[in-house]
Amino acid sequence: MAEPLIIINLKAYAEGMGERAGIIAAAAEEIGEESGVTIGVAPAYTDLHPIAVHYAIPVYAQHIDGVAPGAHTGHVTAEQVSAAGASGTLINHSERRLTLADIEGSLAAARRSGLQTVICTNNEATTAAAAALSPEYVAIEPPELIGTGVSVSKADPGIIERSVLAVKKVNPGVKVLTGAGISTGECVRIALDLGTDGVLLASGVVKAKDPALVLRDLVSLI
Repeated sequence: MAEPLIIINLKAYAEGMGERAGIIAAAAEEIGEESGVTIGVAPAYTDLHPIAVHYAIPVYAQHIDGVAPGAHTGHVTAEQVSAAGASGTLINHSERRLTLADIEGSLAAARRSGLQTVICTNNEATTAAAAALSPEYVAIEPPELIGTGVSVSKADPGIIERSVLAVKKVNPGVKVLTGAGISTGECVRIALDLGTDGVLLASGVVKAKDPALVLRDLVSLI
């Protein structure tokens, strides 16, 4: 997978489901091909399969449970999202927090199914702890900045620098994403200059009238 990586989390936004999810995925594919930047999406479970089938982009589940297939009504297994076409999964997003045991269970389940893992964290200490579990990525997102339009790369660049250093000290093979308030090419450029390998964002793209326009701006300074 080429670097840097941009992941668009569609969350449960009305603007990010059904036909609109397809529009965002199509824009990610188009701008990714134009720029050479890998742009993936994390849609609702109901949109995983159609997006994975119709668009040549990485598709991530927003969460998986650390259980094996079986009598687990209401759970979402790694095997289910893999069968739907997902190539990876977010784990421990700030809106879907898990215990350490649950994170380890979800990570083990993802590995069984060959899913790329992105463990979300909220500060440098939890980022270091996540890196010790050896996911492919950790994504540092201060929860107080999520959805505010205030970019972490501008509001608190120190937390990015400290998190990158903590990850490299614990496990140099783990890559780092950052998120919370990322909305412009300048935000992405600052994040990369601070040592990250890409960004995780949501509303800046999902709620945009023209997602392709926003994505072109996001990659414009890479």
